[in-house]
Amino acid sequence: MNQIIYKEECFAIQGAVFEVYREVGCGFLEAVYQECLERELRERGIPFVAHPSLQLSYKGVPLKQTYQPDLVCYDSIILELKAVKSLTPEHEAQIFNYQKAASMRLGLLINFGSHPKATVQRLIL
Repeated sequence: MNQIIYKEECFAIQGAVFEVYREVGCGFLEAVYQECLERELRERGIPFVAHPSLQLSYKGVPLKQTYQPDLVCYDSIILELKAVKSLTPEHEAQIFNYQKAASMRLGLLINFGSHPKATVQRLIL
């Protein structure tokens, strides 16, 4: 019952994240890490969509506003990238909202701004 969901997929994604950090290091803006990670995911054959629009609704009625997470991998895992000294509860809330909007159980909150290594936090709904 205590199985880790998407274990192999997360392992593959984490490998790509750590390779980007190994090559680029700490100190760049999120956009740089986004572009590098997209290249690394593509090289590794990991399926992803960058900045997909997630439809929101209120009481069953679609809203004009949408959410756009940084990446969705394997059509089932939301990735939110950060380049900050430390993550905050607001960062976690952001990805939880993305997960709810997309009806996806797993989100990965990735921080390239931490030193001495990138961090990957698994968030499950």
